[in-house]
Amino acid sequence: MEQTVRKDGFFSKTAVVMLGALICSGLWGSAFPCIKVGYALFGIGAGEAMTQILFAGLRFVLAGVMAIVAGSCMRKRLLIPRGRTWGRAAVLSMLQTVGQYVLFYIGLAHTTGVKASIVQGANVFVAIAVASLVFRKERLTARKMVGSLVGFAGVVLVNLAGNGSGLRFNFGGDGLVLLSTVCYACSSAVMKDYAKEDDPLLLSGWQFLIGGVVMTVFGLAFGGRLTTAQPGAVWMLLFLAFVSAAAYSLWSTLLKYNPVSRVAVYGFLTPTFGVVLSALLLKESAALGWAAAGSLVLIAIGIFIVNTGAKKAAA
Repeated sequence: MEQTVRKDGFFSKTAVVMLGALICSGLWGSAFPCIKVGYALFGIGAGEAMTQILFAGLRFVLAGVMAIVAGSCMRKRLLIPRGRTWGRAAVLSMLQTVGQYVLFYIGLAHTTGVKASIVQGANVFVAIAVASLVFRKERLTARKMVGSLVGFAGVVLVNLAGNGSGLRFNFGGDGLVLLSTVCYACSSAVMKDYAKEDDPLLLSGWQFLIGGVVMTVFGLAFGGRLTTAQPGAVWMLLFLAFVSAAAYSLWSTLLKYNPVSRVAVYGFLTPTFGVVLSALLLKESAALGWAAAGSLVLIAIGIFIVNTGAKKAAA
């Protein structure tokens, strides 16, 4: 009991939550430009949706192996699901890996990157709403709603600054991306529930592995092929796998010991990290400037509003 309380206290500390969530957001933000680099290295065209899903599937298979191996070393035992944990890992894989990313990649093929980033930026607000209204894990207060909307305004600002044209909503593109955020939100709430009894590292690793296998088979079955690869392509795929394994495992641990809203609100930083890193790695310097600074201010205000509410509720 003493050990449980000590762990709970450590992962509930504001500094730990902030640093851990910032690391996750930074890693996830790096995935945006690195996926583009990976597409170029593997010769994957913008319209090759099934090959993109195959690429993502291989990434998540590797991420699952990494998470399972790392978790087994940390726990000093082999992390293998037993009994109903298999079903829980499968449910998470359908929501987090398969549901979220299949919908996202298919939707992305029918919309612009700017619109997809804006719609996907809503995943934080959706996560808080789903945790409060659907799963009844916490109360949806006015403070959480205001903080979420302020943070989402920062996401909109940083994405609209360079190219705000063509914002008409279409279901085949933007609608599927929005549905992918619902899958993400449900997976966050479900993970918090499952992590009460099961190791979040075990669940993270196996949901990636199961979901990655499903996506790989799906991509291959519908014509996806990886035929060429330039030097460095495999290393980029391994880095993307590490991003998923490290970020989601840490994120799952934070969700286990904190309200969903307290952790999820930091997800607003992911698109901002993506813009800044894209500017540096892809030479898209136009993305930097007053919009990025204004976005960070709005996101910081949103995080402060939600976290202040979480502290008062805990007290």
